[in-house]
Amino acid sequence: MIDEKIITFLKEHHVLNLATSRDNKPYCANCFYAFQEEPLVFVIASDTKSNHIREALQNPNIAGSIYLETKEIGKIQGLQFVGLLKNPSELEKKLYFKAYPFALAMRPKLWSLHVSYLKFTDKHLGFGGKKEYRFEINDTKM
Repeated sequence: MIDEKIITFLKEHHVLNLATSRDNKPYCANCFYAFQEEPLVFVIASDTKSNHIREALQNPNIAGSIYLETKEIGKIQGLQFVGLLKNPSELEKKLYFKAYPFALAMRPKLWSLHVSYLKFTDKHLGFGGKKEYRFEINDTKM
């Protein structure tokens, strides 16, 4: 079970940075997200023609981050994650459209990011305050 501070942090934010790689060349993109707590999955919308999705379709291993932008060291919070890009389940699609009902009219292509590793940094936990989690992804197929 993920710490409630992490769930609260995820609820307070709505944009993640998604990193992909193809032919040993990295790329990143910012995406609005909705999330499922158990198992931890981020759901994003992005066109199949976008560079990051084209790359992730060739190499579904992804990474990403979500963070609080601040210059105050004592307020630093953020997380990094690693996982797999997959097609979303019906439940995951519903989560996204519940978070972004206006997106229904745009009929976007949705994707799910299944998290296998997460590191949460929170300076409220003290200097070097970090929590790490590893998760098993049941089905590695798209």
